[in-house]
Amino acid sequence: MAKLALLSVSDKDGIVDFAAQLTSRGFKVISTGGTLKAIQDGGVQATAVEDITGFPEMLDGRVKTLHPRVHAGILAKRDNADHMAQLAENHIDPIDLICVNLYPFKETIQKDGVSDAEAIENIDIGGPSMLRAAAKNYRDVTVITDKADYADFLAKFDNGTADEAYRRELAAKVFRQTAAYDALIAKYLTTEEFPEKLTMTYEKVEDMRYGENSHQKTAYYKDPIPEAYSLANAKQLHGKALSYNNTRDADAALRIIADFDEKPTVVALKHMNPCGIGVGDTLLDAWQLAFDADPISIFGGIIALNRQVDLATAEKMHALFLEIIIAPGYDDDAYAVLAKKKNLRILTLDFVPMKKQRQDSVSLLGGLLLQDSDTTHETYDQFEVVSKVQPTQAQLKALQFGQTVVKHVKSNAIVVTTDHQTLGVGAGQMNRIDSVKIAIDKAKDKPDFADAILASDAFFPMDDSVEFAAKNGIKAVVEPGGSIKDKDSIAKADEYGIALVFSGVRHFKH
Repeated sequence: MAKLALLSVSDKDGIVDFAAQLTSRGFKVISTGGTLKAIQDGGVQATAVEDITGFPEMLDGRVKTLHPRVHAGILAKRDNADHMAQLAENHIDPIDLICVNLYPFKETIQKDGVSDAEAIENIDIGGPSMLRAAAKNYRDVTVITDKADYADFLAKFDNGTADEAYRRELAAKVFRQTAAYDALIAKYLTTEEFPEKLTMTYEKVEDMRYGENSHQKTAYYKDPIPEAYSLANAKQLHGKALSYNNTRDADAALRIIADFDEKPTVVALKHMNPCGIGVGDTLLDAWQLAFDADPISIFGGIIALNRQVDLATAEKMHALFLEIIIAPGYDDDAYAVLAKKKNLRILTLDFVPMKKQRQDSVSLLGGLLLQDSDTTHETYDQFEVVSKVQPTQAQLKALQFGQTVVKHVKSNAIVVTTDHQTLGVGAGQMNRIDSVKIAIDKAKDKPDFADAILASDAFFPMDDSVEFAAKNGIKAVVEPGGSIKDKDSIAKADEYGIALVFSGVRHFKH
């Protein structure tokens, strides 16, 4: 008796040739709807599934293969005499190969203006049912859901290696596919912010050479429908492949630069922290400010720019060793200069202000944390002045700039800035006063230090930070407030005659 192969695919690329190849190897092909028509139009003999089931397709094709003659033929254990006797008693032939890919749900929901009804109509029912049945019975049934496996299966069939171990691999791939498919549907239908079951799926982009360190294996996965403004949609124009650390740093740089859209801005980043941010009237001005903020740490850094790169700015960047440059675009002559360095990674991505609410996840041992992203962007008119000294308008603008920067720095985080440039960054210290000392030490010799302010990501637990800042030339400070010792910090600000304002918003970044 000929082996039976049931073919029912949404993506018909390659299916006619695959059907022909199966037929030439002794398979009898069964098919449905549009797949059947494509195969027959291609000159390959195939039998309609309704001729097997004795039941017509109905409900506009919603019901085609949901029938005992199909599923019994798939699920029967060939080494179970009772199963085989039941097939024979009911005149059901076993089905040996299932080739199914699913309705294009992902592609449908990505269409502009897609209706809810159209999305739901593209939720496949029969396809996943057949795939799961065949995958469950992989010891006896071959199941293929990826057209990339057509040629591989045929080659293994011909050389006798399409064995149980291979069928198990295909079955595992099926369950990954159906799980991902269901995860997308669940995400589309879910309205709860934090549902009782979190179903997430990602698609593999590539294996990377190694992870954070050379002894760690890693791979890069992306959201199947990534947000437009994301590293997943960035295009690499030049240079080596991104490493694990490059990828994380580039993502951090994108998050920072998205907060600066009004004027040309350059962000220099190292190890997930900004080492220099400059805002200027031109991109070249912004670059120079970012460079001057920390000309040592920028070496080997990641640069994000929110305007198209011109030749003058490119020449400045070309003079340094940099790992990555990412910008909305590059003038031809600017790109030509940058591309002279064969290893420099040059990426492009359209920049947008980061105002849309999104979620971030963090992996734990045995778990996952999910939270709203910190997209809060305070303006100085929301600040509360708690000191006797009132900040000047120039200081308020600088305080707003500092508050925007500090939320992107690892806590405990302190930044010393003007209204257009970071002067010093104190990141990731175990106590706040050390971060204050680091930031001021980096800033105090800068030409514009006299105009500098200090911003803190969280409240001061003691008054020592305010005192140290005041003693070292800082004239205005912004912090969230909320400490039981706020009155001590306020008193210290008044003692030294500096302005202290509360933002009311904490920006821890662990």
